[in-house]
Parts: sequence; C-alpha cells; structure tokens
Amino acid sequence: MGMAVELRTSLSDSDLTSWTIALNTGFLRPPEAPKEEVELRREQMDLSRTQGVFDEDRCVATFRSFAQRLTAVGGTDVPADAISNVAVSPTHRRRGLLSRMMEHDLRAAKERGDAAATLIAAEYPIYGRYGFGPATWTTEWQVDVPRAGLDPRHSAPVDGGRVDFADADEVRKLGPALHERLRAQQHGVIDRPDSWWRIGTGQQRFPNRPWTEPFYVLYRSPDGSVDGLLAYTADDRWEGNKRPHNTATVLELMGVTPAAERALWHFLLSVDWVTRVNTGRRAPDDLLPLLLGDPRAAQVSMYADWLWLRPLDVPQLLETRTYPVEGSLVLELHDAAGLAGGRYFLEAGPDGAACATTGRPADLTMDIGELGTLWLGDESPARLASLGRIAEERPGAAALADRLLRTPRRPWCPDSF
Repeated sequence: MGMAVELRTSLSDSDLTSWTIALNTGFLRPPEAPKEEVELRREQMDLSRTQGVFDEDRCVATFRSFAQRLTAVGGTDVPADAISNVAVSPTHRRRGLLSRMMEHDLRAAKERGDAAATLIAAEYPIYGRYGFGPATWTTEWQVDVPRAGLDPRHSAPVDGGRVDFADADEVRKLGPALHERLRAQQHGVIDRPDSWWRIGTGQQRFPNRPWTEPFYVLYRSPDGSVDGLLAYTADDRWEGNKRPHNTATVLELMGVTPAAERALWHFLLSVDWVTRVNTGRRAPDDLLPLLLGDPRAAQVSMYADWLWLRPLDVPQLLETRTYPVEGSLVLELHDAAGLAGGRYFLEAGPDGAACATTGRPADLTMDIGELGTLWLGDESPARLASLGRIAEERPGAAALADRLLRTPRRPWCPDSF
C-alpha cells in the first residue's frame, strides 16, 4: 500500500461523490453517484462517523456508523453503534483497510458508552474476527396458497376487529407508534428513524432503484386501536386457460398482538388471484406455518443469520436484560481488540441483575463474540460448549447459562441497515 492511500475518519461534503461511487461499486451497483442520491445520503449520514479510504482522489473503501437503540430481552433498550455501508474496492482488498476502519469505529463507540455494535453481515466469515457474533436469524417462506387450507370465505378477523386498506400518508402517521409498541415487546428489534418511514413508503427514493407502490393494510382491534400493519406488492401473471397465478410479496407484516398477526396473514392468503405468497424476512419461529391448515404449504426459501452483535460494555448488556430464574455465573471473556475482555461476575434473577469485574474463578470461558451470540437468548450455551466454542470450567455451568439466557420466543430483527 503506497503513501497515497489515506484513511479519512471523518468526511467532508466534497468527499461524498467519490465515496458514493465506491459504495455502489462495492455492492455491484452502477458505479455512479447521481446528485439526488448524494443529497439523500448526506441527509441521512453523520459525516463525523463516516470513513473512507482514498487512493489519491479516488475513494476505495467505505464505512459508516450511526446511533441505534436495540431492544434487550425484557423490553428495555440499549445504545448501539450500528455499522453499515461497508465496502472495499476489489482493487484494494487484503490490505487491512476494513480492519483500520473497524478499529477506529469500535474504539469511538466504546468511548461514547455504547453497549454494543451491530451490523447485518453480507458474508458470514468476515466479522467474527472483530468480535461480532450472529445474534438473530431470519426465515423466508413461500406459501402455496391453494394448499394452505384456509377458507377465503371466512377471512374476516374472528375477534371482531377489522382490516382496511390505507395509503402511504396513513402509514407514515400511524406506523411509527405501532413500531415502538413492537419494539417494547420484541427483543432484537431496532429503532426506526423518520427517514426509514419516508424511504419505506416511497416519499424519498434512491435514483436508479425501481419503486412499486405497495398495498397497505391496517388491522384495528375491536376497541379501534391500530395493532397491525401489512405492506405487500403483487405481480400480474396468468397461465393457460385464463388461470391466475399471481404472487404477493410481503414487504412488512407487523403485529403487536397474535390476533393482529393472524388477521393479516389470513387476509393476505385470501386475496383473489393470489396463488403464492412470499413472506419476506420473518422471525424463525413466526406464527405463519402453524396458522395454516396444512403447514407444509409454507416451504422455507431462506434461513440465515441476520443481526450480528459485538459487546462493548459487558455489565451494561447483562444488567439491562431480564432473566427467568435466579443464578450466578463468572464469565471469562477474551477480546483480542482489548475493548470488553475480562472476568465478570453475573448475579441475576427475575428481580434484576448485577454484573461487575471479579477475581473469582471462571465458570465459562469464551471469546467476546460468543457473548454477542448469546445475549439475545437465541443460542444455547450448552450447544456452543459441545462445539468447543465455550469452555465449561465448572460442571453444570453451561446448563445454568441455558436456564438464565435462553428465551421462550426467538429474537427477531425485521430491518436491514
């Protein structure tokens, strides 16, 4: 790497055009930076948290972060450092550029007091070496509607509620409060800034990215409260002797009650001419397959890791979440970056938790990324111990960690960033 390559840890407005071209190049989009895209990105970005590596005047690597709130087990949230727009030009790979940007960002996040860093990993093998672990998973189903076993003649909500079509203005007005209700009860959900709703409803659009206006549906409970939101698109396909074979694709299905989820799924699976439904990204334990008369009509089309988490403040993370039983553990955490390693004593129960550094003997030893995998309750400590990713220093400690950390329902992060 020559002297001309420069890491800029805080960008200026004049850097953004080259930075945007580098980002689009890395994500295999047209290598251009339309003025409208640059202006939209500038509106969303904190340039003091946006990095770029420049080879003379050309940007060859991109990275940015922003403030995020992440819901812990039990409904309280923690401050997180959300990492996005990571790209390194194919001409400058294997030069340590990502490592330099990541190190700067994580140290700044630690100094700010963020409890963790988060990201959505495009490729699985990259981020473990920086202390991240996969904390949530996501599933997509493709539903064969004629096999689903639901009677479209009885698609109205059975609880006395109702479903109504809405428009984008209504969604921008009602959606944020509904999402905050979801975030307060579903661990793994992240906050949505106002820009999310503007872009998600087409009010603001990236150039050269196609936009199809969705159908919006709201579910109202019997008392009139908006408890669910559905957004979907549909194609227009007919086969053979005038037979409809249309696919509805879910862009959003959010319900804060089981009744809302059931009503919205039943509505969508009863729309005339729709013979297939693509569910979009759902929680791995979504209600959908078991809502069907024939659950085999829902075939998994994707199951993959989603939100990755990197602990930065272990006591804050472990004290924020809730625990179903009483117990105590000493965790020895290895952190090659020196940000959050050490030995911690956790004393937890239904009434709260306390966590601090300790000199007591360790019960479990692991890399910091394994705690990232365990914190939201999705993975089994005993399973990781069987894989050799956790060392059980005291017999029974992994089983106790299972009882303390696992959750009845799996965490879910519905959003990308």
